[in-house]
Amino acid sequence: MFVGKWNKSVILTYIGMMSAVVGMFLAFKLEKINYAFCCLMISGVCDLFDGMVARRCKRTEEEKLFGIELDSLVDVISFIALPICIFIAMGLTHVWDIIIYLIFALVGIARLAYFNIDTADSENAIKYYLGLPVTYVALIFPFVFLLSKVIPSNIFSIIFEVAILVVSLFELLKIKIPKPKGVWYAIFGVLAIAMLVLYIVVI
Repeated sequence: MFVGKWNKSVILTYIGMMSAVVGMFLAFKLEKINYAFCCLMISGVCDLFDGMVARRCKRTEEEKLFGIELDSLVDVISFIALPICIFIAMGLTHVWDIIIYLIFALVGIARLAYFNIDTADSENAIKYYLGLPVTYVALIFPFVFLLSKVIPSNIFSIIFEVAILVVSLFELLKIKIPKPKGVWYAIFGVLAIAMLVLYIVVI
């Protein structure tokens, strides 16, 4: 009756996307940078576990293909568009910042497209990623943002801009990044929860 798939195998992916949209609203309309970063981290947690949930669901081949495409599209919103919105709301709006955002976005979408092709028939992709996954920005940028609480704003701006470029570089390089499995799901989950508590309660 409806276009798309609306079953439990993709529910976490949809929740992650909705969290990203809320994060954009918080960043631009309410200027709640801390909470926008919380939304970024929530999207990251959803992305971390959505594959696990999907694999435990009985799916048709069409539903599997739909889930793969959906995941990449949501990654563009959650881990490319939302971070850029947050950066702009933070006041990083110089001419060179625009160039940095263009690089960050270009590298991000190129990496996602490459990942889809690379994992289509590659056994190695099950064991490791080539380049830093875009989803890792859900922890990297909130962590770097903590520096804004302890160093002068002008110095912090430079550090953050460099961090964006470094992340972009590592997304582009063909370096092997182990894919989280087993206990690492719990470690990343606990780390994300700890960061969320820090942002909501302390900052």
